[in-house]
Amino acid sequence: MRAKALRVFSKNDPILAQHIRDYGPYTLVPSQTGTPFTALARAICYQQLHGKAAATIWERTQKACGGTRLFNPRRVLAASEKELRGAGLSKNKFLALKDLAQHAATEKHYTWKKLAALEDDEIIERLTAVRGIGVWTVQMLLMFSLGRPDVLPIHDYGVQKGFSLLYGTKEHPTPKSLLLYGERWRPYRSVAAWYLWRMVDLNVTKKK
Repeated sequence: MRAKALRVFSKNDPILAQHIRDYGPYTLVPSQTGTPFTALARAICYQQLHGKAAATIWERTQKACGGTRLFNPRRVLAASEKELRGAGLSKNKFLALKDLAQHAATEKHYTWKKLAALEDDEIIERLTAVRGIGVWTVQMLLMFSLGRPDVLPIHDYGVQKGFSLLYGTKEHPTPKSLLLYGERWRPYRSVAAWYLWRMVDLNVTKKK
């Protein structure tokens, strides 16, 4: 995908193309560990948390529903509020997880195979119908689980910061301006986003 993206970027955005050549291989490898339900449930548990705290709450939530191997929509629906809140979930996360379980238990598209047959916009529309699941969360699923090549998370701080670093702008781009600029990256906007994240990594490394 990198080679194809480079051909597009070399024509439409030489600055990004040179950054890609300088940085090296595109190493994003899509992973479909578990199910879409578990991936989204984990995303809910991790919202506004990082590292060990988030991992602990996710582990306890799975345990409250029978453990990692038994964690599924039916188990979540059967778990009480006391059990799930006791795992560390806030009220909002508890309600979001219950809503996700209800959707996953009654709708047919909660398998990787079913999702793979849908267009990006359709996946976003269906999954953001769940309480607590926003566009950014689904975009991460599209990129890192389904391997979709043309996703641009315009609200992502890292993408915005990477853009300002690469193009030397004083301010981060607005979501609207980033979306407009990103038209020149189609149909490989996921590749562009990934290399903008790497731009942030390089900047952090330089400061150490």
